Amino acid sequence: MNVLLDHFAEFRNGFIGTVEITAVSSAIALVLGILVAGFRVSPVTPLRFFGTAWVTLLRNTPLTLLFLVFFFVVPEILFPGMSPFLLASLALGFYTSSFVCEAVRSGIGTVPLGQAEAARSLGLTFSQTLRLIVLPQATRTVLPPLSSIFIALAKNSAIAGAFSVTELFGWQTLMSEQGYAIGPVFAWVAVAYLVITFAISGLFRLLERNLEVAR
Repeated sequence: MNVLLDHFAEFRNGFIGTVEITAVSSAIALVLGILVAGFRVSPVTPLRFFGTAWVTLLRNTPLTLLFLVFFFVVPEILFPGMSPFLLASLALGFYTSSFVCEAVRSGIGTVPLGQAEAARSLGLTFSQTLRLIVLPQATRTVLPPLSSIFIALAKNSAIAGAFSVTELFGWQTLMSEQGYAIGPVFAWVAVAYLVITFAISGLFRLLERNLEVAR
């Protein structure tokens, strides 16, 4: 218990940092994932090609390598001076967006084709059909896999600790360097991650109940 009580401020900051990076990167992943899923089912060939390339590239790139690209390549070429927190959030968000895209695309596939055909017969564009007709009906199907994806994202955020981002992994490293026994340190980190993952799971169960669409 002393390892927590003596360094509670650092533990609190690490916990908050993990929650913040999880929330920001989840928002990035959700927006990009839905957008790229739309590209993948688009009737426009270049958009479908872009969506396929996005998913194939990001899903087959190790997350650590993606972090290295965002921390050592992106600031040099595109956006110098970006904060480590933002760079880590972008790396996590881009990586996870490929998984979100496939979950959303699978959900879109569960909506009967007649729904889209009826929308087109009413004069709706592809984007209107997707936004107003298809995605609302796909929501119930998409939520369970999204829950697992965002829980994995929360755990993947530990990599950010190796890139000077304040989060739980950084607290664990600090405690280890100060000579505390590794068992209690990892136990408290595990408890913190359990709190975060159970919160995400509970949120999605609540969404499933409240956003269920009659089919």
